[in-house]
Amino acid sequence: MGVVRSLTLACGCLCSCLPAVASHLVTGNGFGFAVVTPESASVTRFSPHPYSFVRPDPKNALGEGIETANFIKSLTWGSAASAAGASVEYLGDSQIIHIHGGDGDGYAYMPFGLERAALVVSWEPHDRQAGRAFEIEWKRPVRSESVLRSSGVPVRVLRFEGIEETLLLIPFEEKKTQERSTDPMLHGSSAWVFLAVENDEDVDAAVRAFLHWRGGLSSGALVKHELAELEQWRVKPKIHFTDEKERHLWRQSEVMLRIAQCREPNRPGRWGNGFIVASLPDGVWSTPWVRDMAWATVALAQMGHRAEARAALLAYFNARPTGKMRSETADADYQVSVVRYWGNGEEEPFFTMEGSTNVEFDDWGEVLWALGEYLRRYDDSELLRMPAFRGKVHESARDFVVKPLLANLERYGNGAIVAADTSIWEERQKDKKHFAFSTAMAIVGLKAFAEIAQREGDATTRDIVLKRVAELQTGFDAAFIRDGKLHGTLEEGVKNDIDGALIPILNFGVVKEPGIAEDTVARMDLLKVASGGYRRVRSTYTDPAIFEYWYERQEFLFVDLSLAELYRRMGRNAKADAMLQRIEDKAAADHDIIPEMYIAVPCALFPGKIGDATGALPMVGYGAGAFVLHVLKREKPREAR
Repeated sequence: MGVVRSLTLACGCLCSCLPAVASHLVTGNGFGFAVVTPESASVTRFSPHPYSFVRPDPKNALGEGIETANFIKSLTWGSAASAAGASVEYLGDSQIIHIHGGDGDGYAYMPFGLERAALVVSWEPHDRQAGRAFEIEWKRPVRSESVLRSSGVPVRVLRFEGIEETLLLIPFEEKKTQERSTDPMLHGSSAWVFLAVENDEDVDAAVRAFLHWRGGLSSGALVKHELAELEQWRVKPKIHFTDEKERHLWRQSEVMLRIAQCREPNRPGRWGNGFIVASLPDGVWSTPWVRDMAWATVALAQMGHRAEARAALLAYFNARPTGKMRSETADADYQVSVVRYWGNGEEEPFFTMEGSTNVEFDDWGEVLWALGEYLRRYDDSELLRMPAFRGKVHESARDFVVKPLLANLERYGNGAIVAADTSIWEERQKDKKHFAFSTAMAIVGLKAFAEIAQREGDATTRDIVLKRVAELQTGFDAAFIRDGKLHGTLEEGVKNDIDGALIPILNFGVVKEPGIAEDTVARMDLLKVASGGYRRVRSTYTDPAIFEYWYERQEFLFVDLSLAELYRRMGRNAKADAMLQRIEDKAAADHDIIPEMYIAVPCALFPGKIGDATGALPMVGYGAGAFVLHVLKREKPREAR
């Protein structure tokens, strides 16, 4: 995942971008997110969209964009004393968050069965004659409040200053109770649904959707119903789990991948259906990144979640507008973003916290890889013929992914390599280099597309692509294998001489010589950190006032999981098992959440003890997705027997 390039401690936006210290629990249903903070046992976020930034900010071209609204600052259950000592956990490895306090039990979740930005909260007090039900503090001042009846139920309609969406509060029970609340809006019912709507015309439809989903069930029965529906959605894993910890982590990771995917319907001005964010809130990367999403998509496909993987692939080809960086892509128009997207599906062609544009050619190879992996798993020719933004998916992939990629190759020796870019670790454009990872992913992705062209009867394209793949392999070997060692960049430099991105290159089989793999693994000791795993690169930053100085010194789990996979390929199963077990044990102690990083160098930006989770968490593609893919690949030798 990208880092905050050259962001000094004095930067005004730094405080809002700091990584979380403790793992918060996230619930979502593809239409929004809600967050429960364990320390206070309270809901601290309810956002009506499943991403951090809705669209670009016309007043700030290189800004993060228009931030997604958050309605709630704090929503607590029961008494203050109960909340202080409450335990918080996911119920049954689901998205349902259970709050167990001294005077009752609360639940908070966004139901998948209700295709709306809807948060359900309920409270079951041990003594219904004592205590209070809910206390709420809004994130923004209430601008107006009204009460109406829709479909026979009372609905409170709230509008807030600075928030475009309207919030509906609907009680499950229309009766007076003994509970007291400082906010009378939550008086009178032990369960409520918070429903976000974008305009007044949608109020009645939203209420009807809620009543249809509820089906007259009580709040307690709905929790059980939601759990049962989730179990029906799951795919029975063909996995020999090593223990219960691993099984629970698999199940929770499966849900994290589902929570992270946008289910908002496409419409004019919004084309984000199917996108998967890189991390869940309050993780700092809660936005769709091309690269992370590719890993999540392949994980969903390999698990057996065909519909979700298919939707993610279609998202790449329906996103618009894209092709914004033609001045940096040899004037080739393209469909897949060179970095990431805003929630509305528009290309965000830069990593905005660094205040600089980016071009990452490896993204194009990874999307072709994901498309190829899906088609190998499902043989879905219909997907290739579906209409998308720039034509049918097959034509769009050929003309606006493959062709732009081929247009951005450079001759090297007797072969070719991908042009200089910012690649997997998102260097700034002014620091672009020729990265081994970008050329490797071009090889992998173009090979996958050659198979697609063959199945579509496009022999001409297949032959052209395979010829260029051969040139890329020749160029890769000449540019990045020097003196028997694999290097991260063509350009000399200590930072990428040994690089965590070399490990997936070996796992993809772009380099097959055992001696080079052995040497690369041995040199990974240069990236080993105090927490026990590995960082991404040897940082060359020397100024501790720069965020990247600290970021690149932390342990990066994507590298750990990639190295564990390589160990298995090399027959070092004991080492691979130990690396995986460490991640599983730490996740089991933290609600089965896989973070972006572990602290290797404690500091003000990454506070805590060595080994604590840090960075963006929960991490999705590089967290839950990478874990799932590792476990699946571990099983292949078993299947072969």
